[in-house]
Parts: sequence; C-alpha cells; structure tokens
Amino acid sequence: MKLLKGASIYLISNILNSAIPFLLLPILTRYLSTEEYGKIAMFQIFLAGIGTLIGCNTISAISRKYFDDRKNDNELKEYNNSCLFILFISSVFIFIIVSIFINQLSNFLSIPSDWIFIAIIISTINYITSLRLIQWQVRGEAKKFGILQLSNSSTNITLSLVLIIIFNQGAQGRIDAQFITSILFFILSAFLLIKGNLISPIPKPTYSLAKDALSYSIPLLPHTIGVFFISFIDRFIINKEMGLGEAGIYMVAVQLSSTIAIIFNSLYQAYIPWLFDRLKKNDENEKIKIVKYTYLFFIFLIFSGLIIFIISPIIVKFLVGEQYHPITNIIGWLCIGQIFGGMYLIMSGYIYYSKKTSRLALITISSGITNVVLLVVFVPMYGLIGAAVSFSFVKIVQFIAVYLSSIKCVNMPWFNFTGNTNEFHKKN
Repeated sequence: MKLLKGASIYLISNILNSAIPFLLLPILTRYLSTEEYGKIAMFQIFLAGIGTLIGCNTISAISRKYFDDRKNDNELKEYNNSCLFILFISSVFIFIIVSIFINQLSNFLSIPSDWIFIAIIISTINYITSLRLIQWQVRGEAKKFGILQLSNSSTNITLSLVLIIIFNQGAQGRIDAQFITSILFFILSAFLLIKGNLISPIPKPTYSLAKDALSYSIPLLPHTIGVFFISFIDRFIINKEMGLGEAGIYMVAVQLSSTIAIIFNSLYQAYIPWLFDRLKKNDENEKIKIVKYTYLFFIFLIFSGLIIFIISPIIVKFLVGEQYHPITNIIGWLCIGQIFGGMYLIMSGYIYYSKKTSRLALITISSGITNVVLLVVFVPMYGLIGAAVSFSFVKIVQFIAVYLSSIKCVNMPWFNFTGNTNEFHKKN
C-alpha cells in the first residue's frame, strides 16, 4: 500500500511535470523553427554530456548511503559534504578544459560559446537541487519531492513562454529560462538542505567518505556515459549528417516519446526505496511476490507497446506544427524503445542494491557504443527512421542484458512461479 501511495504521488507529480512542456509543444513548435529547435537540441546534448562528469555521479552514491548502516546520525551529513567537495573539484576541472577548447566546441556543436559555459553552470548547480530531491525520495517524502519538482518545471516553462513569445528571443529565450530557473532553485534547495542539517554552509570533505562515494560512483561513470550515447548522441549525428532542422524534428519526437519514460521514472522513484527495504529484510515470500508481479507488469507493457506503436503516429499530428509532421514516421519506434527502457530501469534496481555497479556500467557502455555504430551506419542510409530503429533495438538488447545480469546479483526466485518457499530454499 505504501508503494502504491508513493508511486501515485510520484506519478501525478511527474505527469504534471512532463505535461507542461508536452502541452506547450503545439505552441513552441509554431514559434520556433526546426533550426532553432536543433540548436536547443545541441545545447541539451552538451548539458547531458557534462552532467555525466560533473559531480562524478556521486548522487547515486548518496542515494545508496541512506540505506547503509551508519556509525552516527551526522555521518550522512559528512557524506553529503564530501560529495559536494567532489562536485566542486570536478566542476572546476571541466570548466578549465572547456575554456581551452571553447571555440572548437562551439563550432562542433553549432551553438554560441556562452551557451556552453551556461551549460556547465546549470549542470553544477542542478546537482544541489537533485541532492535535495534525492534526500526526500529515499525517505519516502513524495509530496515534498513533487512540490519542488513541479515548481521547478513550472517556473522553467513560464519563463520560456515569456522570453520566446512576449520578448521574441527564440532559442536564446529557452536557454535563458533554464539558466534563471536553475539559479532560483539552487538557492532554495541549498537553503533547505542546510536547514535540514543535511549539508554544511561551507562543506568540509572527509577523505574516507569521499573515497567511499567515488568507489561506488566511479564504476557507474561508464554506465552514465553509455546512457548519454544511447539517449542523446543520436541528435548530434543527425545534426552532422542531416542538419539542425532534422535534429530539431527528431528532438520533438523524443520529447513526445519521453512521456512514457516519465511514467517509468515515477514508478522507479517510489519502487527503489521500497525494493531496497524488502531486499534488506530478506523475506522469501516477499521475494516470490516481487518476481511474480514484475513478470506480470512486463507482459502488460509489451502489449501496451504494440498498441502505442499503432496509434501514436495518428495522435502526434494534432500536437505539433505542420513543419514537424515527419515525426509520424519515427514516433512509434521511439515509444517501443522507451518501454523497454522502463523495463530495464526496473531490473537495474537489483544491481544497484548489490553494489555490483561495474556490471551495469559494462552493459550500458556496450549498448552505447553499439548505438553509435548503428547510428553512423543507419542515419546516412535511412535518415530519422534509421536513428529511431537503432534506439529501439539497443533498448531491447540493453534490457535483456541487464535482466540476465540482475538474476545473478541478488538471490531471487526468478524461475519459481508456484509460490513454494521450500522449493526456493532448496534451489538456493
């Protein structure tokens, strides 16, 4: 019941959070040209790319630390402070490297150089907002999570509308809106974290805790880089092969299909604390129930995917401007990929719990490399359809790989559907 209640709050929050930009697509696709959307896509690619490096993915370590046994109540605060020190060092390092190659990066991405520095700042300060959100998530405080998340996206979209429509700033207005919103919610999140005694006003690192955080998060860096190659690199290759306009069209299609991913993320945010708690108790009857309902959920998703594949091209014509109608040829494939991405997400929880994150990293980076190879081959041959099919194929393979890995990481009755606990004990 607690899982369903938490999931429903996360689901409502994330649906509202995603519905705002989704509902604005009919407006923005009429005020922004495909080339302007393409520029925004390139900015988002760079933002996502450096986001995998800034902070060294220690947010995942912070999430896991909450469920570990601690020596004292202050250890979690010290752990957070140590992760903030890692954030600072990594941000400075990235800033220096980017400054050296700023002109090359600007030409490479086809965006202004000031956008690149803005992306670094956004990625750095958004870490603090993510830290505040993750601390609520692991404690099951879904309402607070939802309020902050929804306030963030509402502010972002409102500013975007004002700057794009009223002040006619085009793509620059979208970037400025993200920048201003990130600053506002960084200040709010930092205040709430300090007030909640979760970080210090001037964080001081503890060497052993920083080492622990890095030992958990560094093996995940290939994983996050792999996610980047799967989820974002397609727009970069499309831009280079077909131009900013086609990249803009593809970005709109990805935004539409990502509503499916939003639903999965909502379930995941409630499911992971619940799953970790059950796995820690090590109750065999609970494990049998978890496996049974997981398989039923997957069957439901596969049938849902087939329906979505058929009807999504019909629906999207009513949602976007006429110049974006080519997405009807690719939206179905992207939706299939998102569904298998959600199934992958559910199974990845067992690998996170077992702390065998190097396995997840190997799977994801391999999938990412495969995606790049397929894109390089298929985009010149088949255009946007080639990119969408590549995404879908890689997501299916990624799910199968993480499923096979997960069943080896945590002792679960994956092949016992009878509910016979004694039989499960014999097998293990």
